[in-house]
Amino acid sequence: MNPRALHDYQVLLARTQTVHRPVGPVAYDCVKVIVVRDGSAILFSEFGQQAVRPGDVVVLAPSTLCGSEPEGHITVTTIYADTDYVIDQAFWQHVGILHDRLDARGFAEKVYSDPAQILRLGEDRTGMMMAWLDEMVALSLDGQFQRRFHRLQALWFAIMDVVAPYVRISPVRLTPLQRARSRPAPPRTRRFTPLRREALLAREALHEHIAHSWTLRELAESVRLSPQQLTRVFADAYGKTPIAYLTMLRVQEMARLLRETDQPVAVTGRQVGWSSRSRATEAFIEHVGISPSRYRAMRPISTDHRM
Repeated sequence: MNPRALHDYQVLLARTQTVHRPVGPVAYDCVKVIVVRDGSAILFSEFGQQAVRPGDVVVLAPSTLCGSEPEGHITVTTIYADTDYVIDQAFWQHVGILHDRLDARGFAEKVYSDPAQILRLGEDRTGMMMAWLDEMVALSLDGQFQRRFHRLQALWFAIMDVVAPYVRISPVRLTPLQRARSRPAPPRTRRFTPLRREALLAREALHEHIAHSWTLRELAESVRLSPQQLTRVFADAYGKTPIAYLTMLRVQEMARLLRETDQPVAVTGRQVGWSSRSRATEAFIEHVGISPSRYRAMRPISTDHRM
């Protein structure tokens, strides 16, 4: 199975292989977790040259070169995990100090600063994972990713529950006060508590009149709060200020228009409430990561099949 197929249809893939010959340094654009099952080898990566044997687990960050020279042979099970999938998990794991997934990527790069690590778990601990690894491999080979998505995730979490305590991390000091509230990222609630009515009403107004030139004062007056009160209430409910939330809505609607219509970028921007193309493009890039024009070019070509 070609590991590059990972990005074609799934975010988790596992395979077991036995290697008898040297393998030159290669890199993948995904996170790799390599469990040594049998034999031994010398690995070449960011850590220099290191011997690995049963009981060892190798963790490689995306785009990290790694090669091996088996000492006779080595049998490993490798899990390929999509980078965005792993970043998403890092976000939820540290949700108390991160504002959104844009923050999560930079945070992960700082915390997991070693791009290549050899973890000496020992054969007893790696032995706990063998049945899970075998099941992941079987599901990957059978192409069961979508139908058995939750089972694959359960296996991944079980394996990482054993591996993660051994991963070396770098200290990063972040506090809730460092959360930015200007980025147009999807909202999230901080806790499972009832939403205040004023926050719900303000949200409904933004959804119903997305293209309106809202000011914070105008929105606050519509729900009978001061601008400061509304900002606090709304941010507690949705994780961002009302204006940042409006930006998010506009970007999402603009993306839909770019996918479903052929309207010029400037027109779609005006339709969602931005008066200039430059402002629309700036907000779109900040949220999506690419320009509106490139986003449109990436949309799938649909074929109209007529009888």
